[in-house]
Amino acid sequence: MVLLQSKSLPLGLTCPEFALPSVIDDGVYSLKDYAQAKALLVAFICNHCPYVRAIEDRLIGLRKSFDSEQLAMVGICSNDAVRYPDDGKENLKKRWYEKNYGFPYLVDAEQTVARDFLAVCTPEFFLFDQKRKLFYHGQLDDNWQHEAAVKHHHLEEAIEAIIEGKVPPSHQQPSMGCSIKWK
Repeated sequence: MVLLQSKSLPLGLTCPEFALPSVIDDGVYSLKDYAQAKALLVAFICNHCPYVRAIEDRLIGLRKSFDSEQLAMVGICSNDAVRYPDDGKENLKKRWYEKNYGFPYLVDAEQTVARDFLAVCTPEFFLFDQKRKLFYHGQLDDNWQHEAAVKHHHLEEAIEAIIEGKVPPSHQQPSMGCSIKWK
């Protein structure tokens, strides 16, 4: 398992378009489905990654701490499900129900959306403001291993900054995790 850091991206990039199937229903979700929320969080996650599993409950809690007018959130799994069956649609669906995610979980089977976002690892977070410009691209908090040791909630603070009409955080600590499992 290789630990990677997300690429540094310039703030202000426009959110790439996407239209992906959900693991839960027969729906296809796209960028326009989230137009009303002040902030949009796109999280590249998966089932098998220990880094995702370590922060999973915190991510679910983060979503629940904001109403849908403040924060829209979507999870995307872009891993090769043939080589990594834990990341196949049925296993993603099972995990979604086990953990009660509370946000759409989409499958990027062709991996085009991950490439459009320039995503490289799981978990990797892209937070966009209401104009869908990149506001924050970094880690959830400052301790992926031990929730009790967290001192800075970087992603939550960035969401609050959008809601309060503030400028993006000047420091954007990269996400860290497993590489996306490319075909």
